[in-house]
Amino acid sequence: MRKMILVLSVLGLVLVACGGQGVQSTEPSVITAEPLTTQALSVEPTATQPQVAPADLPTTQPPVGAKVFRIVPGESQLKYEVYETFINDNNRLNLAVGTTPQITGDVQLDPAAPANTTLGEITADISQFQSDSSRRDNALRDRFIESARYPNVTFAAQSIEGLPTTYQEGEELSLKISGDLTIRDVTRPVTFDATVKLEGDTLSGEAVTTILMSDFGFGPISIGGILNTEDEAKVTLTFVARP
Repeated sequence: MRKMILVLSVLGLVLVACGGQGVQSTEPSVITAEPLTTQALSVEPTATQPQVAPADLPTTQPPVGAKVFRIVPGESQLKYEVYETFINDNNRLNLAVGTTPQITGDVQLDPAAPANTTLGEITADISQFQSDSSRRDNALRDRFIESARYPNVTFAAQSIEGLPTTYQEGEELSLKISGDLTIRDVTRPVTFDATVKLEGDTLSGEAVTTILMSDFGFGPISIGGILNTEDEAKVTLTFVARP
């Protein structure tokens, strides 16, 4: 009996010494997650392209050495000349002449490089046409050219022929200036024969062309039993321009 108890005691000690070895726990393992931090959530910024400033708008400044000469109203004029026949006065032939001093426009000129000269749009207020007859002026304004409704005649140059490579002050140049002439709402190509010269700070000249009034929808003019006009009209621009 004593021997049996001793054996059982030794066996118990062995089990205690090996307790738990080779036996897997049935307790579920717990995985603890580290709390997310703002550092963990932050996204590394991507490199951005540098801001590019918008390109400057094209400048309208003239090239170095060039000057802009502006036509001076009052010292300049647009003139028309049209032959008319007075039926009620034994078919008397008369030259009707009317002028307006209301002219605007620019010329860009470099005396050192005259071949680079450019001409801006020329505008004349033909509602201000005056002749030796207020009756004629009112008829043109209200009935024929209708300048009360279409007061501005414009000329947009497309080419200038005859510009030299060098220029001597005071020298008179003969040029041909071609472009688009607009009267009322009709535009037609025309060519002016022009003479120009530069003296000091004054650019002056004269440009002449001939048009058919019927091309612009208002001629030839006829007032029954009183007069008829020719279809052809001479147009002359005399101008003075300064910087």
